[in-house]
Amino acid sequence: MLQQYKNILVPVDGSKEAELAFKKAVQVAKRNGPQTKLHLVHVVDTRAFQNISSFDTAMVEQITDTARKTIEGYVAEAKKAGLENTDYSIEYGAPKVIIAKEIPEEENTDLIMIGATGLNAVERLLIGSVTEYVTRTAACDVLVVRTDLENNPVLQKDKERKNK
Repeated sequence: MLQQYKNILVPVDGSKEAELAFKKAVQVAKRNGPQTKLHLVHVVDTRAFQNISSFDTAMVEQITDTARKTIEGYVAEAKKAGLENTDYSIEYGAPKVIIAKEIPEEENTDLIMIGATGLNAVERLLIGSVTEYVTRTAACDVLVVRTDLENNPVLQKDKERKNK
């Protein structure tokens, strides 16, 4: 039996990995039919502002505006591809918990498509990877996108470019 996903969550943060996850999510949603909902989320990590002594709301507003412009572009692209049932939210807090638990519960998510982390081993050890946390704790299926639309490893392409 073929798995039919009805509610797909795609976290986007402006990274290349997140963009690949979005593009693949569009393809998966199209294959699953017009009833499939694609929900995009950007999480503003408010913990990053705890160490700033002069916390400025204008800074948060600027980050939110940038995120909104990016995510609205993704929504327009999804709708152009025929996915009318596409929406988004911008959340504030700890990305790991919001992506792995809160949004999936609110949206009745049955698949999270997330980009592979760009962190190296030391960074993952010190600050942890959102992707790693989501794959370990989410109650629904999680697909970690590591390849482009032709299924070529993205990290390998980047290494080859750097070596030229």
